[in-house]
Amino acid sequence: MKKKVVITAINTINSLGLNIDECWNNLIDGKSGIKRISRFDPSDLETQIAAELPNEFEEYASEHVKKRSAKQMTRVTKMGLVCAKEAVTRYNFNTENYPKDRVAVLAGVVNTGFSSIEKANDDKNSILKAMNNSLSAWISLEYGFTGPNFSVATACASSAYAMALGFDMIANNQADAVIVVSSDSVVNPEEIKGFNEIYALSTSNDRGAAASCPFSKDRDGFVIGEGAGAIILESEEGARARGANILAEFAGYGLSSEAYNIVSPQEGGEGMMFTMQKALKHAGLKPEDIHHINAHGTSTTLNDMYETMAVKKLFGDNASKIPVVSSKSMIGHTIGAAGVIEGAITVKSLLEQKLHPTANYINPDPELDLDYVPNIAREHEMSCALSNSFGFGGHNATLVFKSYI
Repeated sequence: MKKKVVITAINTINSLGLNIDECWNNLIDGKSGIKRISRFDPSDLETQIAAELPNEFEEYASEHVKKRSAKQMTRVTKMGLVCAKEAVTRYNFNTENYPKDRVAVLAGVVNTGFSSIEKANDDKNSILKAMNNSLSAWISLEYGFTGPNFSVATACASSAYAMALGFDMIANNQADAVIVVSSDSVVNPEEIKGFNEIYALSTSNDRGAAASCPFSKDRDGFVIGEGAGAIILESEEGARARGANILAEFAGYGLSSEAYNIVSPQEGGEGMMFTMQKALKHAGLKPEDIHHINAHGTSTTLNDMYETMAVKKLFGDNASKIPVVSSKSMIGHTIGAAGVIEGAITVKSLLEQKLHPTANYINPDPELDLDYVPNIAREHEMSCALSNSFGFGGHNATLVFKSYI
């Protein structure tokens, strides 16, 4: 018999805060972490804005990571390790509750952040810094976990795929607990240039934070965000036995590959709709059971149009009654980390019975007519929610979360 999967810890580090509570409060207030890039001079780039981590991160990280170990990590790896450690501590995940070989660590990783900025100061640790498995490895080294440990790479859906694999491990009794973690930053000259080459990023530098405007008529590309996220999964049975505070049920997921285009989503949002449909079936739910969607919502022309079409096709007449939000409107697109960060935010929404707004929704697109929770947070009674992540290469993921009663 399959085990019920529950969530017992959530955390994020991003431009709006160094933990989930700071981030949540700023999201509810409609604040944005997007501004002119400060890590280097972006004057020669078409895109000069991003959602960078707060300046306090380096000092914060130094309190959590040993100096010698820090020299062997990139900043991105440190982001993920610190985020996971805070999740373990903040939610009282006692690492002695389960046998070490029954705790898995799964990381959604697009890259480790070993960019020109870090290479300029690097010496003998280049191999260690460039390893895609470094984040998951460091977490196991920190706690002595000897269960399955690996990384998943499916572009912007990477950490959502890691969540799905973690679900299977718990449901099929392959692990007692799974730490799903991800961190990402492509705030460096070469990767910004690369995204500009495929016309993915907003170049509306003069608009600052308002450049990230999902579902709006004047959207012209996504804004990069730095960030990390961590979610701890356990079986309901195990979590209850150890007296854990269960935050939500992880009810199911849907995964698909569009096999359509290396960059563009499938026309009409067919692949997106199919993925959400699979997620509902896996969770044993009907379209009318869903009360909220945390959208992929990138602020790109095609994604926002097709995601809206997908929601309308799947949910029919009920689509206009489902609030759809984009966290990326304030924290930017955190690439591989987006799935787990936005998953954590969705769980927080269920816990608080509140929705953060889609910021910068000033100039509505008449063709996109769902309830995007424009600009102002609201109370919202809900028990089931979806979180979407759609990546380059046609990698799609939808996660289903339920309030735990």
